[in-house]
Amino acid sequence: MKQNTAIIMISIISVCMMIVAEQLLGFSYLSKTILKIGLFLGIPLVIIRFVWGENILHVLNLKNTQVSQLKTGILLGFLSALTIIGAYLMLQSVIDPSAIINDLKTRLDITFQTYILVALYIAFGNSLLEEFYFRGFIFFKISQNGNKTFAYIYSALLFSLYHLAIFAVWFDVSLLLLALVGLFSIGLIFNYLNTKSGNFLNSWIVHIMADIAIVSIGFYWFLHS
Repeated sequence: MKQNTAIIMISIISVCMMIVAEQLLGFSYLSKTILKIGLFLGIPLVIIRFVWGENILHVLNLKNTQVSQLKTGILLGFLSALTIIGAYLMLQSVIDPSAIINDLKTRLDITFQTYILVALYIAFGNSLLEEFYFRGFIFFKISQNGNKTFAYIYSALLFSLYHLAIFAVWFDVSLLLLALVGLFSIGLIFNYLNTKSGNFLNSWIVHIMADIAIVSIGFYWFLHS
């Protein structure tokens, strides 16, 4: 129970700090990334290893993972990428790409020249940070401490609210609510998917392929902006 309380307090503070850096302080993407690595990776690793005295690989169940365990993640990854592209094609009439590109350029200081590097980081590095944090650290640790239902809801809700704050200025209210429901549902699905393998690798694969679809759309917008 003490571990769960610590995880909840740490995760709320960390996510709030990221939101403040994102929306209020106007951190550059590089500064925000450094902060995120410290909050989402550095602090949890220190707590797991040196405060709780636990083996990190054992906690995350990353030993002896078989390729066969990842087939579901690969399949769902392809399906998620196709779904994102299909949803964009259906909703592109109500999305304003120029507003999104302008926000990336002005608030995050991302240019067309740096976008490819940022896109690669988002797809592979950022997705790893988020899956380690929301699934490996939050979901699995709270579940291991005996509160699986709460772990499902809390990690998925925090995951959705964190992302909603990132693109709060991109869409109108109806699309934001749709995104909130979608992200919360994705969080629940990721949690369920990972319970089958006991680690976060399957959801990481899905996350990678979904992000590849998203940054590909962004690249298209940059080309036509």
